Order: sequence, then structure tokens, then C-alpha cells
Amino acid sequence: MTKTILITGICGFVGSQIATAFRQHYSANEFSIRGVDNLSRRGSWLNCERLAELDIDVQHADIRCQSDVAAIGQVDWIIDAAANPSVVAGIGTEHGSRQLLESNLTGTVNLLEHCKRHRAGFIHLSTSRVYSIPALADLSVEVESDAFRPTNDSCPAGVTENGISEQYSTAAPISLYGATKLASEQLALEYGYAFGFPVWINRCGVMAGAGQFGKADQGIFAFWLHSWKENQPLRYIGFDGRGHQVRDCLHPRDLSRLLFKQIKTLPNKQPRIINVSGGVQSARSLRQLSHWCEDRWGVHLVAVDPVPRQFDLPWMVLDHSLASTTWDWQPEITADQILDEIGDFAETQSDWIKTSR
Repeated sequence: MTKTILITGICGFVGSQIATAFRQHYSANEFSIRGVDNLSRRGSWLNCERLAELDIDVQHADIRCQSDVAAIGQVDWIIDAAANPSVVAGIGTEHGSRQLLESNLTGTVNLLEHCKRHRAGFIHLSTSRVYSIPALADLSVEVESDAFRPTNDSCPAGVTENGISEQYSTAAPISLYGATKLASEQLALEYGYAFGFPVWINRCGVMAGAGQFGKADQGIFAFWLHSWKENQPLRYIGFDGRGHQVRDCLHPRDLSRLLFKQIKTLPNKQPRIINVSGGVQSARSLRQLSHWCEDRWGVHLVAVDPVPRQFDLPWMVLDHSLASTTWDWQPEITADQILDEIGDFAETQSDWIKTSR
């Protein structure tokens, strides 16, 4: 019997990549792939057209609206990839905080009510930014190969040189964005326990790959490469002003391989919450990205802004060991392969950064 998977935010970078991976992995007789998107992100219609060519049903809908969610009808699994993914979302504008809560929290509640009604499983794509900020902001770091790394004697509980584990604190402050994702995690688990449907929570590192509309506060790998290629302004912000701050990266195709396993598994003794990331092997600093870009495209002036952004961190790398031991999962696409993929794509585009604004 054919099962139906619904992907929210399907026309975004991550949602569209997951939908494509599912279509390529499973036959239409095994899984019907559907998706909804409110098309609020600039350029999302480009993915909508591509998904239609793969015979994936995409509907214009807003998960903040109960009637839009109710119109989805019967599904077997919901993969929630719809969210405002910026850690600085909700600040700086009069109504930004309410809009963030409605998008990231109210939408999740509507989806969970739908799962309750139709006995559907729920997979929530969460974030590394649910982890407590103060200790990470104060992390003692040293520079090695143009990148920060934590000193061995400075790490708080739950943090090692391999990254931040699920045991690290989620105490406030974690940003309004992080709070909406953490609250969504807890609500998803409570709904699953109360109403008897499967729930998996995946805390994802920085997603990256070709076709991503990256920005300085989200999708930094794509943003940096496209901006360099298009000769757009770039800045090293805060910290030592030399771009040594570090993030890991993960390709959505690697995330999809984990999702393939999760939709086939009923929760038993497995941990419901896991980190899913490229890990320390994929971690790169802005300075290292600049070296990569300079080798490929030549010199580009990078300005220095000594004032750090709110909620910014010098080193944010997730430890995916629990995902590896629980699901026999490892990222297969290396950071170098991701950068090459973005670089190749950037060379086919003339104004990708302008298009995404």
C-alpha cells in the first residue's frame, strides 16, 4: 500500500533537496511525495518548478493557517522543514518576534494537531541553536590553521573537541529563534507520547549545497562563496576580526539518508533527539572559506567589523556520535565536495546573491 510523506517548506533549499532525494530513493508505488510551501522566500518558485518536473505534488499553503493545514488531508508522515531559520529573527522589527513565533511555533502546533487527527508520524528538523549561548560565547579558543578550536581545559559539560553533544545545556538564553525550535521539540515529543504517533527530532548543523539562497545569518557557506564570486561585499564580523569563527556543514542529501531510516522505524529505546551534522571533519572558518575562494576565483577584499552580531559564537560544531551509534549513520559528502558543488553552481549564475535578497 502506498504511503504518503508530506514535506513542509518543500520549496526551500532543504525541503526541496529532501523531496528530490525521496523521489530518487523510493518508487511512487512505495511512497507518494507531497509538499506545501507559502512561497514567501524569494526564489522559492524556482524549486517549485523543478519539483513539478519530478511529479511531486506541491501545494501553496501556510502552516500558520489551520484551514490550510486541514486541507492537506490524510498523510502517513510529516517532515517539518518549514521555519524561519535565522538566529537573529524576531529582533529589530516591531512585529518580528510575533511573526517568528507564529511561523516556527504556531505552525508546528497545527502540524502536530494534524498528526494527532490522522495518526501520522512526525519528523522535526530542529537546529544547533537550541543550545545555551553564554558558555559557548565564553568558550576559550585558540587559532589553529586559521580557525578557532576550543582549548582542551575549557570545555563545559557536554562539549568536547569533537563538538557539542545532546548532553549540553539548553537553558536560556538561546535566542528567540532557538526558543521556538526548543519549544517545538518538546511539544512534538509530548504530542507523540500523549496521542501515540512516532516522533523524531533532528538537531541539524549548518545546511549547505548548490542552489541554496545563503545569507550572512543563515546558509553562510553558500553566501560566502556566491558573494566572493559575484564581487559582493563581505565582512569578518566580531571576535578577532580575522574570520576565525567556525561552523560545520551538512548536505541535505546526507540528512535524507537518515530520514529514510526514521520513517521505516517505530520508536522503541532509541533516543528521540539527536544531532545531525557534518561534525568536526566538516568544520570550516570564514578565513578558510576565503582561502578556498581566493584559490578558485582570485583576490577579494573582505572588510572588518569589530562589533559582534547578537547571539554569534566563535565555534559552533555539533557532535553527531549519537546519531552514528543509534542509526549507523555517517555524513558521506565531505566539506570539500560541498564547496566544489556550490562553486560549480556559482559559476553558472551571474547574480545569485541579488536574486536571494
